Amino acid sequence: MEVACPVAPADDWVARTAGQVRAEAERRHPGEAPTCASGISPSGPVHLGNLRELMVPHLVADEIRKQGAPCRHIVSWDDYDRLRRVPAGFPASFAEHIGRPLTAVPDPCGEHESWAEHFKEPLRESLARLGIRVTEISQTRMYTSGAYTAQIILAMRRRADIGAVLARYQTKRSADPDDDDGPRPAQAYYPFKPYCASCGRDTTVTAFDDQTTEITYTCACGAHEGPAPIARVAGKLVWKVDWPMRWAYERVTFEPAGVDHSSPGSSFTVGGELVSEIFGGQMPLHFGYAFVGTSGGSSKMSGSAGRAPTPADALEIFEAPLLRWLYARRRPEQSITLAFDQEVGRVYDEWDALSRRVADGTADTPARTVFARASGTAEGPLPVTPRPLPFRTLASVADITAGDEAQILRILRDLTAGAPVIALDEVRPRLDCAQAWVAGYVAPADRTQVRAEPDTARLAALTDSERGAVKLLTERMADDWSLDGLTTLLYGIPKLQRGLPITAPPTAELKADQRAWFILLYQLLIGKDTGPRLPTLLLALGQDRIRTLLPG
Repeated sequence: MEVACPVAPADDWVARTAGQVRAEAERRHPGEAPTCASGISPSGPVHLGNLRELMVPHLVADEIRKQGAPCRHIVSWDDYDRLRRVPAGFPASFAEHIGRPLTAVPDPCGEHESWAEHFKEPLRESLARLGIRVTEISQTRMYTSGAYTAQIILAMRRRADIGAVLARYQTKRSADPDDDDGPRPAQAYYPFKPYCASCGRDTTVTAFDDQTTEITYTCACGAHEGPAPIARVAGKLVWKVDWPMRWAYERVTFEPAGVDHSSPGSSFTVGGELVSEIFGGQMPLHFGYAFVGTSGGSSKMSGSAGRAPTPADALEIFEAPLLRWLYARRRPEQSITLAFDQEVGRVYDEWDALSRRVADGTADTPARTVFARASGTAEGPLPVTPRPLPFRTLASVADITAGDEAQILRILRDLTAGAPVIALDEVRPRLDCAQAWVAGYVAPADRTQVRAEPDTARLAALTDSERGAVKLLTERMADDWSLDGLTTLLYGIPKLQRGLPITAPPTAELKADQRAWFILLYQLLIGKDTGPRLPTLLLALGQDRIRTLLPG
């Protein structure tokens, strides 16, 4: 019978689920640590949607560990699955390997031992940076070592019972031609798919002897094998049988899944019946989690359909605690959208504001709890940027300087004149994230290109008011050459021109004057109507360069 963990909208789902998992593990297997499970197929790039498959059980397992109790979080690599299709962006020549196990397909870059390892390695590195501690289980090793032989024989002997369960939920033929888990009319059903001893591809079982456990199969390559003991035949159980078999084998207490796997008649429904009726186990506690998308992209990511961003991609522009927070702050039934566009700056601003509220004690309990889960694990805090300057500022500096580290350090020292940055390591890894974002996600046309020479035509056409504003800037900018000083001056020049004190409160008319003044400066300095924050731009250019571009 299905045991579910409904998610109440207003409570702490992590703490509540952790309590349920501990209680259920003790009921099922007294004295044994609970097991939280994730499953990942290294058939293509492991994208940010797959990361939720890991993050949800990680948060629960880590909560249990924080309570001082042991908890195992396993990641089953489905690396013994066959290659179904060649992902977009990879050579079409790899189509010759379709049907072979992922661990038997060569690495597309020639640096790893297999196709599977090519996609595992970057995810391992990302998990380490995110503080997600897991126990890896290779299904290739499990199947080829004979660990599942008894379960395979049991499933083959109970194939009629398994076929009946699958048929009950198979209301119509799946649109996916690779969904071959269920029985077909007028065909004998076998829940095991051998790999051909001749060509290595998956084959069709033609007979199985329940007494001798000998199997016979044919392959599209022309090979005909058997009868041979199934224990000596390479192959694996089909997915909808393999999954519940592993629940029983690993004694999984908790395993969430995407909402597509948790709907009525889905893999979880079928698995719930098979795990108890066939394999003598119990269905894990579970719930469905919603999809992860990106700004301007699909609401559901697919590694095979196209180039979906990976955790490694996200960690290039998001500090690890912030990326954890983007997942931890949402309940599982809530979808997540990760920004890779201009919204990145806003996301960093939100994270920094939360960090300040936690530090000064004004954050409420739910916010403090989520912040703690994002910023560290049971093993300790994650590394952070020692001096987290605003991301937008760092991105502007990286943009203006084109990555010149000496220039970056000079500007950051000016920006932090009260307590100057001494070395760039103080602002890393956030500075590296900002540089990666500018390089990878800001269109070349949107980057800042400072004029090499003054715009003589525009300067000649200046009105008396515009010329007076430029003169005020060049004459007074040295009085307080700092971020705050330049900010006050830039906003204050339209006030001074109206005969008002520089501290006068803004009005609608003043705001209109300020907008026109800023556009003029952008045009004279970078040839656009907008750009990085003007005080940052001026500090980056330096007084001599400004006077060159804005001659009196």
